[in-house]
Amino acid sequence: MKIPGFFAFFCSAIIAHAGVPSGPVYDVVFIGDSITFGAGTQDSATQAAPVVAAHDLQQTLGAGAAVYFSNQGHGGHTTVDFLPGGSDFAGVDDAVKQLEAAHPGQLVVSIMLGTNDCSSNGVTNGSPVSAANYARNLKQIIDTLLAQFPGSKFVINHPIWFSPNTHNSADYTGSAAADRLKTYFPAIDALIAGYTASNPHHVFLGDTDAYDYFSIHFQAELNGENGTYGIFFLHPNSTGARSLAKFWAAAIAKAVNS
Repeated sequence: MKIPGFFAFFCSAIIAHAGVPSGPVYDVVFIGDSITFGAGTQDSATQAAPVVAAHDLQQTLGAGAAVYFSNQGHGGHTTVDFLPGGSDFAGVDDAVKQLEAAHPGQLVVSIMLGTNDCSSNGVTNGSPVSAANYARNLKQIIDTLLAQFPGSKFVINHPIWFSPNTHNSADYTGSAAADRLKTYFPAIDALIAGYTASNPHHVFLGDTDAYDYFSIHFQAELNGENGTYGIFFLHPNSTGARSLAKFWAAAIAKAVNS
């Protein structure tokens, strides 16, 4: 959904010991919309899913490793907004360069986009985005970053569930947007399969479970927000962000160990 002015860029080091890390260094950039930004949390700087995921990843990888991250979540943005040549992509590029310059390591780009792409009324950039164009946009983003940073790894997560009455400035009501969102799942899967065949060990399927999880736990873990057609559920609250972070951290850990 379109939330003007929501923009985030911050880096944080999560190191489980003092001094120089004795193990590998990981630089993780999270690309996404307001869900990635942490719009539904009480404090996005400390509770957004990327922040918690970085901590969880640090715990998984062990005290010898060091995890650094940048949250590139932009409220209301689509895959179109993140295409090379635009300001979102420039922000991602700058974040990668800053992270890698400060502490060179394994670069990982975690992506979850699609909610705003599937909007029905064209308020968000390029929407409604077809599954073919959604996959094409992701491929442009990945290919451009891979060309610049050949050793990087990408983790592409399925977007998460939202309630069928979701409507603020953008329209997600009924079945059209929800059905469109679901067409992105096989598009992501096919994109990953293509990279596995042509350029293995760089692009990985990320989380596929959070969609079903939030469709069940939405009342406890998604914010209830006032919309055109009553209370809708879209953004994880602080509890939901922790749950989403666990899904993302597990997916990243699997990718870096592959």
